[in-house]
Amino acid sequence: MTYAMSLLLLGLVLGLVAIASNPSPYFAALGLVGVAAVGCGVLAGHGAPFLSLILFLIYLGGMLVVFAYSAALAAEPYPESLGSRPVALSMVAYLMGVGLTSLFFWQGWYQFSWLPVEELGEFCMHSGDSVGAAIVYWSGAGMLVVTAWVLLLTLFVVLELTRGLGRGTLRAV
Repeated sequence: MTYAMSLLLLGLVLGLVAIASNPSPYFAALGLVGVAAVGCGVLAGHGAPFLSLILFLIYLGGMLVVFAYSAALAAEPYPESLGSRPVALSMVAYLMGVGLTSLFFWQGWYQFSWLPVEELGEFCMHSGDSVGAAIVYWSGAGMLVVTAWVLLLTLFVVLELTRGLGRGTLRAV
């Protein structure tokens, strides 16, 4: 289990580095889908398969809308891919930064703390997945409303930033 989680976390870091270093919205959206899948795999590995499935579906639905708007407004005839020189240099710089930061936190890293919730079955009355989903809606209802409002505001900010000089959001590309 430790090796699988290590591979998933490595994929998560590499995907986030690819997203951060790529200026094109096309390849960045593909990287976001990969990072969302790997992140949901990490959640499922820790004992929350239902929550990871719901988060993946909600995230992909929201990202599809934002990607459609941003891709329509920021169409590039020749987008830069991960193999281009500036993107590869920024990827190397980000990976070096991640490596140096991980060396700083290396002392407190213990592998035996990676236990899924179901492996502690004799100590739990409920599974972590069902109780976690209930807690999100019970005690986190206000935060869910605030998060939905922030996502709506973010959508409008992205649309306003990519609008262009005095043109509306629907323009001829």
